[in-house]
Amino acid sequence: MTLTVKIRRLPSSDGLPLPAYQTAGAAGMDLHAAVDEDLVIAPRAVMLVPTGLEIAVPDGFEAQVRPRSGLAVKNRISMPNTPATIDSDYRGEIRVPLINLGDEPFVVTRGMRIAQLVVAPVARVTWDEVADLPGTGRGKGGFGHSGV
Repeated sequence: MTLTVKIRRLPSSDGLPLPAYQTAGAAGMDLHAAVDEDLVIAPRAVMLVPTGLEIAVPDGFEAQVRPRSGLAVKNRISMPNTPATIDSDYRGEIRVPLINLGDEPFVVTRGMRIAQLVVAPVARVTWDEVADLPGTGRGKGGFGHSGV
């Protein structure tokens, strides 16, 4: 399935690539940091990193911003709210909240791949309030219910 999404480049993203899939099987497209100067994220600090991009997500879809596994494993850089959702009616700049879970400052440089963007369909829900729910084999078993 191919979906066309309108994208607007802000002046701060001049010279940076648009989000793109890195491999044929990739689900997410890389987002790049549109910073003019290096941005230092102190240990355990959170900073919003601009991408210089605005998108118009079509009705019935959302865009999810997710951490990059390489940044998480190699540098302990993640997102405090993951995935972050971009709703179909949002038209502002995509800014990525990054958190430094490490013990050393982390430097974000211009053009660095900082997150992934996944566009996915959204189901609209209507509620059917009932007195009892249908049973399942799991029942009310919660966290750790399988013993593994």
